[in-house]
Amino acid sequence: MQRTLVMTLMGADRPGLVEQVAALVAQHGGNWLESRMAHLGGQFAGILRVAAPVEQVAALEQALRGLSQAGLQVVFHAEPDLAAAPVAGRLMRLELVGHDRPGIVREISRVLAAHGVNVEELETGCESAPMSGEVLFRARAQVSVPASCEVGALRAALEKIAADLIVDLDLREV
Repeated sequence: MQRTLVMTLMGADRPGLVEQVAALVAQHGGNWLESRMAHLGGQFAGILRVAAPVEQVAALEQALRGLSQAGLQVVFHAEPDLAAAPVAGRLMRLELVGHDRPGIVREISRVLAAHGVNVEELETGCESAPMSGEVLFRARAQVSVPASCEVGALRAALEKIAADLIVDLDLREV
């Protein structure tokens, strides 16, 4: 019998961090199911889901906690109750680009939340504009839109915010 573990990892970035975690998972008979990991501001940050034999879970958790001596913090999260999980809606991709300024994520996420939209993945970053060198903010998100949400109304609300923020925004079905 297998048990699923979900954990977050964070520490000063350096070569070999992922290998250390992967080695411990493998040593305890675990299977690396999915992860999202990134280098942000000199830090390594990630979220990871693994399956491991029930009899190995405690030892695996202890081994992963031992990585704190190497500067990697590992926090375990309770396995979600699948019966209580929200019903998936239709998947859509949201892309946004515009001059960087504070509040862009807040304004867009406020509209999404007001329409009951769940943000499943979000990637943001700042980069130099090709011609002017000005700082551009770029966001890509995968969102789950519930069946009860009128996509036209959601799109109109997002377009209004995009006009107010002076950003280009695209929302389309995946």
